Amino acid sequence: MEYESYQMSNSMNGYSHRTHSRNGGMDEYMMQEHIDSMNAQLSSTRAQRIRAAIFPETLEDGTSDGLSLSMPSTQFVNGQPTAVQKLSEPSQLLKNAVIDIINYKEDAEITEKALPELIRLLNDDDPIVAGQAALILHTLAKKEASRLALSTPQMIQALIQAISNPRANDETRRGIAGVLYCLSQQKQGLLLMFKGGVIPLLVRLLDSSIESVVNYSLSTLHNLLLHIEQAKLEILRCGGCQKMVGLLNSTNPKFLAILTDCLHMLAFNNEEVKIIIESSNGPQQLLRILELTDYEKLLWTTTRLLRVLSVSPSIKLVMISKNSVHILEKQLYDPKSLRVQQNCLQILRNLSDQAVKLENLDSLIQLLIELLQTNDLITVSCSVGIISNLTCNNQYNKMAVVQSNGVNALINTVIQGHDKEEILEPAICALRHITSRHSHASEAQDAVRHVNGLLPIVDLLNPSLYSWPIIKSTISLIRNLALSPNNLSVLRETGSIQKLAQLLVRSHQELQRQQPNIELIDNYIRMDDILEACVSALHIIAKDQQNRIIIRDLDCIPLFVRLLYPPSNVAIQRAAAGVLCELVNDRLCADIIEQQNCTQKLTELLKSNDEGVATYAAAILFRLSDDKPYDMKNRLSQDVTTALYRDEHLMTNHYGLANGSVGGSYSNPYRGTPPPIHDVPTMNYYASEGAGGSGLGSLMDNQVLVGDRDMMQASPRSGTHRQTPPSSHNNPQMAAWFDTDL
Repeated sequence: MEYESYQMSNSMNGYSHRTHSRNGGMDEYMMQEHIDSMNAQLSSTRAQRIRAAIFPETLEDGTSDGLSLSMPSTQFVNGQPTAVQKLSEPSQLLKNAVIDIINYKEDAEITEKALPELIRLLNDDDPIVAGQAALILHTLAKKEASRLALSTPQMIQALIQAISNPRANDETRRGIAGVLYCLSQQKQGLLLMFKGGVIPLLVRLLDSSIESVVNYSLSTLHNLLLHIEQAKLEILRCGGCQKMVGLLNSTNPKFLAILTDCLHMLAFNNEEVKIIIESSNGPQQLLRILELTDYEKLLWTTTRLLRVLSVSPSIKLVMISKNSVHILEKQLYDPKSLRVQQNCLQILRNLSDQAVKLENLDSLIQLLIELLQTNDLITVSCSVGIISNLTCNNQYNKMAVVQSNGVNALINTVIQGHDKEEILEPAICALRHITSRHSHASEAQDAVRHVNGLLPIVDLLNPSLYSWPIIKSTISLIRNLALSPNNLSVLRETGSIQKLAQLLVRSHQELQRQQPNIELIDNYIRMDDILEACVSALHIIAKDQQNRIIIRDLDCIPLFVRLLYPPSNVAIQRAAAGVLCELVNDRLCADIIEQQNCTQKLTELLKSNDEGVATYAAAILFRLSDDKPYDMKNRLSQDVTTALYRDEHLMTNHYGLANGSVGGSYSNPYRGTPPPIHDVPTMNYYASEGAGGSGLGSLMDNQVLVGDRDMMQASPRSGTHRQTPPSSHNNPQMAAWFDTDL
């Protein structure tokens, strides 16, 4: 810049010399004065530019030393900012930081010096003086430096003493509650308050008639719950949970969001708190909030709390009775956020095993089927879990799924989620439910084939890739699908018979190793369950002549015969007798069966207490006696007649065994199709405070009610249900629920 001024000065001096030569000394004098003024102006503009960039507060009204700031810059560097301009921003930041440090130190020092006097005034006998001191402390606590200076044990004890004073007025209480809230925003303050015994005081303040005091107290308790693990037990000991539930009738959405979050932290993995909330009418209040509010954060905290509560069996029933399913369904149509939608789905999944008897769920089922097409893992796993539970033992819901194109959606879910067990298992269970025991079951069985779903299902019979619960449910589904004659050839082509035979042999070998103590696998599956499932599925598949040939060639018949003997349980005996009853229709298979020397055992089974076993044994013996001498056939006929006609009326009504049907030629006494695998609700895996688990299925002809452990047995002969105490085999110990905060 000095170089520029110098060049300009020289130029002007040259001009002045020429002018002087023409016009005289007066013109030269005036020109020199103008040049000196311009040089001074340029020099002042440079200094002012620097001052304006780095210390703008030193300028007044945009001028300095009488010079205008409108003077244009003399520096141009190809349109780029100059060095002064680059320096201006960091210099301002540095200056502000220095000022903040000075102010911070001053705030802390002033507060520290004033603290003894403020404590004295806070405990003054005059309520007005104490109130003013509390307000001053509240003002100081809003600043970080002052707040650190106030975080002392003496200050905490003074606050407790002042607010506990019966003469304390509303102003004092409001100010002290505000101070405690400000102190709770720092770790040091939280620790001092917890150790100083502030929690009982805060719980008492929840009863205050002053709204701001209640707000401050709850917010402070919320911060303690968030950051001090031991605070939960102290709050419960002081009865804080009951008082919080009593505040749910508030109409302030932001207050309710903090309140429900506090209750969530208290109830998480704590059955005692859930009981307290239930007894205090908490679930009803939460459902009311859910129905009335549209504040997203409150919806999220409320549904998160309900997700935790909905695991409790008693709270499930309360929520269902209060129309919770339809309230939650409304939230799914226009969710405020994905996290709210996920919470609602998880609550519905937790409730769905108890909601199976509800009516008018068609719209919900349709919505759930649509949600199966989303890309969110939690949404899909919850939706398919709800469908699985709602279709358990509910013919109407089964038909609703089939009529809503649910078969296609479920098959696509199986294909898309082939590597995600939390999706696979409920999807297979849902397909198992809708393919049996309702008027559209055959339509569902054929629909699986129409959408090319048989091969993906059979591919799941791979123990090296999938868990035993999935394999067990898949075997049950294949058994149901085999009830459709049109599926038998496709099942044969997919290699299902070979895979079932491999699983049959493997499960039998494992059982032999485990005897006499049968172990649980994957927490609740037993190998005899897998064995029974395989035999039951092969029983239905063996209705096809070509399938019988494959089973015969796989050398499975000796194993079926062996399963008629102990230590096999009655269910396995019944399944083995059933498959032999089908295989005996093939002459070569009948010869192999007879070569196993099982006639005596079959004769013993005629007297079995299980009518299904006795009926199957009779059918096998009749078929084996076709080419026997008349005396042997007649003697066998008498034995069978004596054994089977213990209940003639039952036999006539259910099996068509009228007098004279037992005779020389073979007539299958088990008319009709053996019952399909009954619906079994997935284990509440689906009922968890957070995420999922796995399904539970019984592969015997048992009916598990829509509950976790109630078992019903269906007699193959009578076709009616009678309740029996669940055995240890039929009722394996369920996996424990666990809390998961998503």
